[in-house]
Amino acid sequence: MAAPRIPPLIATLILSLGLVLAGCGSKVNNEPPPRAQDRFVIEPQNSVIAVPVQADLGRLAARLEHEIPRQLWDINKPDQVCVPSKRVDMLITHIKTPNIRCDIVGHVTRGRLTLSGRGQDIIVTMPLHAQVQARDVGGVLKQETATADARVRAVVRLDLTPDWQLRGKADISYDWTDAPHIQFLGQRIEFTSAADRKLQAVMTQVERQLAQEIAALPVRQQIDRAWQAAFTTLELNRQNPAVWMQVVPTGLSFGGYQLDGRKLTVKLGLSARTATFVGIKPDDPPATALPAVQQMAAPAGQFRFALPVVADYAVLEPILARALARRAQRPFIIPGMGPVTARFEQVTIYGTESGKIAVGLKFSAAEAGDDPAHGTVWLTARPVNAANSRRVDFTDLTVTGATDSIGTDLLIDLVNTRTVSAIVAGELGQNFDRDYDKLLNKVSRAIASRRERGLIITSRIDDVQTGSISAAGEGLYLPVHATGTASISLAQ
Repeated sequence: MAAPRIPPLIATLILSLGLVLAGCGSKVNNEPPPRAQDRFVIEPQNSVIAVPVQADLGRLAARLEHEIPRQLWDINKPDQVCVPSKRVDMLITHIKTPNIRCDIVGHVTRGRLTLSGRGQDIIVTMPLHAQVQARDVGGVLKQETATADARVRAVVRLDLTPDWQLRGKADISYDWTDAPHIQFLGQRIEFTSAADRKLQAVMTQVERQLAQEIAALPVRQQIDRAWQAAFTTLELNRQNPAVWMQVVPTGLSFGGYQLDGRKLTVKLGLSARTATFVGIKPDDPPATALPAVQQMAAPAGQFRFALPVVADYAVLEPILARALARRAQRPFIIPGMGPVTARFEQVTIYGTESGKIAVGLKFSAAEAGDDPAHGTVWLTARPVNAANSRRVDFTDLTVTGATDSIGTDLLIDLVNTRTVSAIVAGELGQNFDRDYDKLLNKVSRAIASRRERGLIITSRIDDVQTGSISAAGEGLYLPVHATGTASISLAQ
């Protein structure tokens, strides 16, 4: 498996060997440490990703314009009391005037509907124009025509049903800008009541039509598309190592909506579990049915995922082997001995028991004129790091054995040479931070903005925390926990 190179792990290990092995004698086992078979566990993280779903209210306005007729109603009221009887006081008595009757006819038409959104309100305005005639007024006035104008205003608030259907509740009102009336014999005759009765029916029709057209907006379909497409696997890093993040939605919550002109934005929060994989891309998780609506408890947009920095042991072995081979071109100086020549043949590194790593150094060494000692020296060590630190140290350093060896004491004395550890540390000491930063930069670019299965995913890493390093059978694992913001929207 390809992995980021983490040479400081090796450098720190070698530096520590000189301190530990000096106290070790030659009584060692002749078996290598057992190989661990466990895999490192990357704990899934929980996120609440913002999912704005948008709808164009232009269709709503067009449908209302189509469904509500231009001529709303006709007025035909024969033999109506146009001027009611009045009591008139005289000097010594009083009399009552007779009712003045007339026939009231006319019609009411509407103008072009206007629709706009502001904040939480959809506002529908419908202008009305009335033309009313009073005919045969008191048998005196043959015909008089009155015109009037009114404005119907509907303020709609939206909500979602448990199965994600959009619904609206309208508050409808109207007012006459000029009430319908005529002047007769110095009196104002109003026809407002006749028009009002019809207006109530029109308002009911407008409210019913609004509810139908709001329910027909394709909001639920878009929400379902976003939910289904969110079951996906994203590439965080293409190679060295290949890192994938699998997104598994677990819930969807409603956090209100916002209106701007004719654009409706429904605010959703996608609760999801993010799992990180190294190596081969995992399959997309199977999508589930759209769950019932939940009310959003906290603002959406918080994004968490684990970014593993993994050192494959197979990658670390040649790094250490090359450093030792370069140094072995000159003799080593061991206190109390003459110059010692050495030839390093093989380095073996793997995970062993109790969260430790095993390092096997196969080499030969000899003082001038002596027969060479040869064999493999085995050591184990536990990797540790301070909280939120990328510097790795080793504890519990132990020489566990030497296999196929002749002249074991010389081999161990050579391993104790601090010259070896100092050169390796100097060669590799800066690489860990550089590779770590490079990987974070790659991931940041990968998730900044991308299209995936019909979605536009936008995210940003705001904070990174380093966890505790651990050794497993498949490699050294330094967990990195990233938090930031993320949103998902449907590609148009």
